[in-house]
Amino acid sequence: MSTTDSTSVDGPIAGCRPADVEPVVVDGTDLESTAPEYLRDLKSELSQRGYQPAALAVRACFAEDCSLATQEEADRLRGFVRAAAFLGAGRIEIAIEDVAEPETVEPAIAALSERAAREGVTLRLTGDAEIAG
Repeated sequence: MSTTDSTSVDGPIAGCRPADVEPVVVDGTDLESTAPEYLRDLKSELSQRGYQPAALAVRACFAEDCSLATQEEADRLRGFVRAAAFLGAGRIEIAIEDVAEPETVEPAIAALSERAAREGVTLRLTGDAEIAG
């Protein structure tokens, strides 16, 4: 939890004006890579076509009751958080499909949420899997 005050958006919002771009949700499965070089080219191409990534949507699966597998999936998702920030998307939507052991997954999701906040990206969890917290 941060000890600093939240940034006020009132001033910047007051100066906002419409832009001639279409917000889009990028599906993580459509990305060839999360490498900066690829993302830079993708961001440029989207901009040239009048699109602005509003969100990045990915699927997650924590079906194995194994700390190592949970960490590997969390690492993969962290790459997508970085990709969302690089693309300028304000949100990452993670659809969690399966959770074998919620007690193992909860800390990984909490850390991912903190990382997303540091990157300026809102983390949104969806799906039928149960994760408390």
